Parts: sequence; structure tokens; C-alpha cells
Amino acid sequence: MKLDTTLAMGGLDRVGGLAKRAEEMGFAGVFTAEAMQTPFLSHAVAALTTEQIELGTAIAVAFPRSPMIHAMTAWDLQKASKGRFVLGLGAQIRKHNERRFSVPFDPVGPRMRDMLMAIRHIWDAFDGKHPLDYRGEYYTHDYIQPFFNPGPTGFGQPKLFIAAVGPYMCRLAGELCDGIHIHPFHTTRYIEEVVKPCVNEGLARSGRDPASFEYATTAFILGGTDEEREGLSSVVRSQIAFYGSTPAYKRVFEAHGWNDLQPRLNDLVRAGKLAEAPQLVSEEILDEFSVRGSFDAIADQVREKYEGLVDRVGLYIPVVGGAHEKKWERVVQSLAA
Repeated sequence: MKLDTTLAMGGLDRVGGLAKRAEEMGFAGVFTAEAMQTPFLSHAVAALTTEQIELGTAIAVAFPRSPMIHAMTAWDLQKASKGRFVLGLGAQIRKHNERRFSVPFDPVGPRMRDMLMAIRHIWDAFDGKHPLDYRGEYYTHDYIQPFFNPGPTGFGQPKLFIAAVGPYMCRLAGELCDGIHIHPFHTTRYIEEVVKPCVNEGLARSGRDPASFEYATTAFILGGTDEEREGLSSVVRSQIAFYGSTPAYKRVFEAHGWNDLQPRLNDLVRAGKLAEAPQLVSEEILDEFSVRGSFDAIADQVREKYEGLVDRVGLYIPVVGGAHEKKWERVVQSLAA
């Protein structure tokens, strides 16, 4: 099982050092999210300061960019990193697409399918496997001159992942992608009962070997003293409440019989009472959504929860450059061993 880390938000002048340090600590991958910054620029810097660690987006929001923009950006980063880039895309929710990015959202599933097929087609055209001639339901790419075709990377094509929560996207990941980014808002029961069966349906549809597919997730992994874990738990309760208030994620609660929790959280958010929402996240819920332990115990706890279930686990809370960097380095090395 690989252990990844999230790259802390900050200026690009810090990225090279943080990525290099993550590699020295033994992390398998460094991933960025499309939050306060574009998720791609950091990897252009990291690609030039690292040699082995994988670099990827978890996730870049798919629809604000065309398939050609995604394809070319990932192609550049694959070349710069010498074959270490993972293009991870996610649909996000309607409000972000329509009001933050001002792009169409519906129908989200078919649009994502068309996006993935177009990217694959473009990459194959760059590799000289066929002319550029993609004509999908939402995207068309049928014109490129040799001057604009970058040609093969020399390191193969990037890996292609999508984020998925619901059954449709999980099946789509299995059918068209190299792997899946399981949302941090997850439980092991949900992965076992919903995610994996749906991914397997997609793999069967495409006729691919399940061994070639990679399950990745980012998790709330909290290490430290009792006092430090209590402080971090408050942060995680807020994140669980924030994610859980969104209707798109209610299936995860429902897998545990907490059917009324998402509407109650949503009501608080709509009423402007976001500060009260974490109070609905009980210890039982926190246990299902997080791993908490001392630095001596946390590696075994992560292994116990995720080994055999996913191929790679990422730290939701960045630790590179933090106060306990050396202790986390021992955790990473313990998991790698």
C-alpha cells in the first residue's frame, strides 16, 4: 500500500522544496487539489525538483477545461516528470461549475464519459496511433496541424483517474480509467459495498484485468498526542459536516443507516448555522471517517483499516514542513516496509 501526501497550499516558490522533502520522507506520491490554486502549476515546479515520487491532481475540476487543454497540460507534465504524472479529474458539484466556473454541468455522467474518451483519443493521436478525429456528444476534436501536435512523450501516456462517489462514476472509472480517487468523505463499508462492486462492473464491461486498476483515496489520518488529536478531530468534524451537508454525498451516510443526517446538516447550512453542524458528527461517525492514534500506533492503524482495500492512501492534512515532520517520516517508512 502506497502512502501519498497532499501538497500544502502556498506560493509556487515553496513547492519545489516541499515536493523534494516529501520524496525524501518516502511518500509515494504528491497530489494537489483545485481549491485556492490551480492544481497543475505546482507540478511543473515539482517535476523539476524530484526524481521518483509520483505527481498528480486529486482533483482538477474537469468541465471548466476542454479535453484538449487537459490532454496537453497532462502531456507536458508527463514529459517534465519523465513519466510520473497522474491526471485526476472530478466533476465537482453543480454550484461550483455553474457559479464559480460558469460552465455547463448537466448531464454530468455522460459529459464526463465524453471527456474521458476525448482525452484518450487525443493522447493516442499525439502518439501517432491515428489522426485526430474525435466526435462525441459534447466534445469534438478533429483538427490539428503537425506544428501543434507534440508527438510522443517518450515516457508513455499519463495515468488517468477520476474522482467518484456514486455508482455511475465508479462504473465509469472501472471502464475508462487507470484508477479511481475515492473521496475523503468515505467509510470502509461504503468502499466495500458500493465503490468496489461498481468499479468491477466497469472493469468487466471494458474487459480489463482488475489487477491493472488502482484504488486511491485521501483519508483523515490524525497522529499526535491526545491533545493534538482532539484539536485535529475538531477540524475533521467540520469537514465531515461540510461534505455531509451536500446531497451528492448522502449515500455514504445511508450505507450506515444515518439517513436523516444529510438533510439535518443541509438545513443547518441553509440556515446559516454552519458552526452548529459539527455537533451532529458523533464519535461513532468520526471513527468511521478517520484514523486517529499516536505516532507509534498510527501506521498499524492505517494498515489495519486500508490494507487490501485500496492501493494507495493519501494524507488529507498536509504534514510536509510541519512541526512533526520527522515523526511522520517514521510513519511513512513503517508503512512502506
